[in-house]
Amino acid sequence: MFSRRTFCALAAAAPLAAGEKMRAAVVGTGHAHAYGKIQALKSLPEFELAGVCEPHGEPLTHAVFQGVKRLALDEVLGDRSIRLVAVESRVQYNLDLAEKCVAAGKFVHLDKAPGEDLPRLRRLFDQAAGKGLTVQMGYQWRYLPAMTAAIEAAKKGWLGEIRAVRATINKVIAPADRQQLALFRGGMMYELGCHLVDRVVDVLGKPLSVTAIQRKDGKDNLADNCLAIFQYDKALAEVYIAAHQPTGGAHRTFEIQGTNGTATVRPFSNAKLTLELEYAAGPYHKGMTEAILPAEPKPAYSPDLLELAAVARGERKPSYLVAHDLAAHEALLRACSFQIEG
Repeated sequence: MFSRRTFCALAAAAPLAAGEKMRAAVVGTGHAHAYGKIQALKSLPEFELAGVCEPHGEPLTHAVFQGVKRLALDEVLGDRSIRLVAVESRVQYNLDLAEKCVAAGKFVHLDKAPGEDLPRLRRLFDQAAGKGLTVQMGYQWRYLPAMTAAIEAAKKGWLGEIRAVRATINKVIAPADRQQLALFRGGMMYELGCHLVDRVVDVLGKPLSVTAIQRKDGKDNLADNCLAIFQYDKALAEVYIAAHQPTGGAHRTFEIQGTNGTATVRPFSNAKLTLELEYAAGPYHKGMTEAILPAEPKPAYSPDLLELAAVARGERKPSYLVAHDLAAHEALLRACSFQIEG
């Protein structure tokens, strides 16, 4: 492994020339999103995928690995030309890997959920800021057009004063995956609920309190029937996540209720946005407006990665600040029945 002095020296990578591809690597392949991130980095012309590092023995037999160079972790950390790293290992390893990448001067895309240690995540963000780096969280649906439009309607006041957010994602989980998820307190809320907690915090901010219910209604130790209620000064939010609905994909819902109307995204793939307004507001007329908006731009995860590359080039600021990411993760841990001090 590299010494602390070597890590600090590596942080001073030369700036990219105009039009130069962003050289990137993927560390870890055990995350459910790993294959999609590898495919995006392979296919987007703005990137050069230097290779994939698998430090924990996951199989590299999937077709996405064809033509991709295998790298040792030391090679990723020691190569100054690799500016961006997507950390895609199993969740229990990702904070440790992200810390190593930040110490080596890399911009990091850190997949969800970022561990169970909030102070450690806070330190990671502080370390990155001290080096002029960014750690971007890999929450899905931050860039889903229908979700973006619904949240815009809330933030711009077109829905009136927001009183409630209701959200759900249900899916059946294979037995082997249930065993993996059972390692984490919160189970399904931790695995899938994190995406929607992130969206709730985007609409309403940090909650005043969180009430968490985790039921284990299956035949194993997975918390597979979960509800979290987030209380605000003048609003409530409800996130329900379960592993018992075979047709759950068609029923995924994100709903924002305000005093002038409601914005609903359902389902998320080929997303349908419905607005029902008492009075016309913004670009929307009185009554019901329905629109089928595209799913996440192709390839999947491209908006996140392209934004992080632009941040690394100094062309823009991140869409989400550290304060938001920490508030979202604290809210998630509370929704998973963690006791958070302060």
